[in-house]
Amino acid sequence: MRRALIHLLFVVALPAVLVVVWWLASDGSTNPFWPPLRTILKTFPDVWTADRLKTDVLPSVLRLSAGYATAAVVGVALGTVIGSYRRVRAVCEPVLEFLRAVPPPVLVPVIMLFAGIGDTMKIVVIASGCVWPVLLNTVEGVRAVDPVMTETARSYGITGVARLRSLVLRSASPQIFAGLRQALSIGIILMVISEMFAASDGLGFTIVQFQRSFAIPDMWTGILVLGLLGFLLSVVFQVVERRVLGWYHGLRAATRRSP
Repeated sequence: MRRALIHLLFVVALPAVLVVVWWLASDGSTNPFWPPLRTILKTFPDVWTADRLKTDVLPSVLRLSAGYATAAVVGVALGTVIGSYRRVRAVCEPVLEFLRAVPPPVLVPVIMLFAGIGDTMKIVVIASGCVWPVLLNTVEGVRAVDPVMTETARSYGITGVARLRSLVLRSASPQIFAGLRQALSIGIILMVISEMFAASDGLGFTIVQFQRSFAIPDMWTGILVLGLLGFLLSVVFQVVERRVLGWYHGLRAATRRSP
């Protein structure tokens, strides 16, 4: 219990300090583009009503979820195949490095030509950026599977789906989750960028509309909503990661305690 309280204190301390610094730094501001934090907080409940959360935040979360899930499935599946076979990896590696070097926002106009300007385009943009950290981390995780464990599984006749589930994916899961964590932050960025192109709702669209109408405090409230959304998604991810990788964290804790 005490350890949990200390961890919670560390989690809350830095955001609280940043809020205090922001409050003090902006308190006497007369710059219309840098309003005081108290003005932004006062504007917040008037802007982000239940209806606006439903019409702008919910569509963004659904697009992010769809793109992120697509990237996770594709990245893990392709990464497992590429990491398991040396020849496949040798053929695919140059192409993967080329595609990874192309920034996903640059592809937005191209994706719009093929997928239109609806939700499909936004989901494809998010997936196209999120897939790379998942894919590359899965490849490295699969490559790092202990050869002794591989031979042991083979000698006991553990093959096919059972080997993939119990050995390969389980051994690579810490690396896969590292890629999923990186992909989450990329997905939030691409969610906003994709909604700035020919959108009619979403957080990115709303923030741009506030900026174009010079509703600067309202624009800052949208940025706060983005930050809060990112924080909540990070907390949810940590809970899922702790649950799925409980065996891994337990093993690391036991290793640290051992003499």
